Amino acid sequence: MRTINDEDFTRLIGRRSTALLGAVNYLSRHASDRSALTRPLLGELLSQSTQVEELLDACGARNNRRWHGFRSLVATIKRFTDVSYELLHIKHVLPSYRLLPIEQDFAVATDEALVFCTDALLRVSYRLLDLAPRLGLSIPEEAPHGGVYGEELPGGVLPQDRDTREVESVAETVAELATAFLNLASESEMVHSAGRAKPEEYASCIPDPVGEKSLRYLKHRFHNLQSLYDTNVSETQTEVLDPDLPVLRGHISVLYHLLKMGTEFVHYYERHVCRQAGRLPVGQDSLVDPEALVATLMEYCIAYGSRYLACAQSLCHEMLKRYAEVGSIEVPVPRYRGFHVRPSTLVARIVMHYGSEVSMGLDGESYDAGTTLDMFRANEKINARKRRGLASKIAELSLAEGFSDDEDVKAVTRRIIMTLAEQGEVVIYEQPLRLRDEPVRRDGAFLEQVVNEIIALQATGKIDVNIDLNVTLTGDKRVLADIEILANSGYGEDNFGNNIPIPEKLAYLRR
Repeated sequence: MRTINDEDFTRLIGRRSTALLGAVNYLSRHASDRSALTRPLLGELLSQSTQVEELLDACGARNNRRWHGFRSLVATIKRFTDVSYELLHIKHVLPSYRLLPIEQDFAVATDEALVFCTDALLRVSYRLLDLAPRLGLSIPEEAPHGGVYGEELPGGVLPQDRDTREVESVAETVAELATAFLNLASESEMVHSAGRAKPEEYASCIPDPVGEKSLRYLKHRFHNLQSLYDTNVSETQTEVLDPDLPVLRGHISVLYHLLKMGTEFVHYYERHVCRQAGRLPVGQDSLVDPEALVATLMEYCIAYGSRYLACAQSLCHEMLKRYAEVGSIEVPVPRYRGFHVRPSTLVARIVMHYGSEVSMGLDGESYDAGTTLDMFRANEKINARKRRGLASKIAELSLAEGFSDDEDVKAVTRRIIMTLAEQGEVVIYEQPLRLRDEPVRRDGAFLEQVVNEIIALQATGKIDVNIDLNVTLTGDKRVLADIEILANSGYGEDNFGNNIPIPEKLAYLRR
């Protein structure tokens, strides 16, 4: 491509950056007046810095020695202006979000984050105003009149007099939204884990788990959820009838804004501060304090994101309980060793994901499907059923084949197991199958000794009995639907206990 003449380029940038330099000049002259930082001013800075940065990038300034520093300063103004705008937005609309109470003061934390961003903007502004003349760029003599950037607010809202829309099913709409939030919350576990980090651990959280890619992904997902709400719930009778819905909308929105700001912070840290990335612009290490940047990211964006995420999860659990449609299903007992650790844990995680209550019934006894240890108890009845079935099958074989009391117990035991395995009645997990040297019992009838030997093999996990046995689950139909998907896919394991992929519909179980 043709090389641009620097004199021509300077004239072009001079014309295109006049508005940006004027707004920067205004900000620098009102540094002592915190109220001067308004959304109209930030909007102008954001718009102009975006346009100038795009022009600089189109002309290859990123890789040009003369203009690289100017481009980095413009990008920094764009980054911190964007975050400052988000902070002012939160500051002004916070009452309308109806956020659930937490111990920490979010409003104060927002003001503190805004002070940090304002200070960063001022330092960058001073540096830009110092660099511009050396590049041949003129700074407007007169800063724009303050009235241009003033922000007068009416102190209230317009009458809410539009007709509301009707939806077919309130319960279905609420359940869909709450379920969508819980599914997204399960993808946001990294926010909780990073939110628990101590100050000395902050830097090690970047880029894993707190990286630009992960935060940007979650930001888009929460933005989509906000759109889902606005499309299906806003301005409906459902929103009027259930006061929890606007509360949930507020939490979705604040999480979106926190993640958006977090994305901008971590982008700047990874791209412009972190020396390991090899992208630190010359002379810019003093503009933004890395420790203050990371602290604001972790203590404001991540920590408050974690707190409000937890609040909204609890709210969704309550909403789902309120609109629960109770039903029952029958599902098969897991083929491999019944409700052992993996299947019990997965079922319990489904129940906990929805914050619901589901009971499991077997032979007249009820178990809490949301508690792994309680589901373990069902194995006592399952194994008892297997033992009874096993004894019955052995008795049938004995009658059919006429085992005699003078035969070797171990030989008959092995022959019966192999026969039952060929018939698909038992599964042999140990290959080759090793029998005990000493019999389980020497007394009792011959057939009874054989049965005891085989049951001992089943108890030690060397073999298992195939048995068609169902349990009944009762609870919210949405929870039962997910459990049924899990059961129909083998509870996440094959007949030999090997892990198999979880169905896509249950992706939240993979995390």
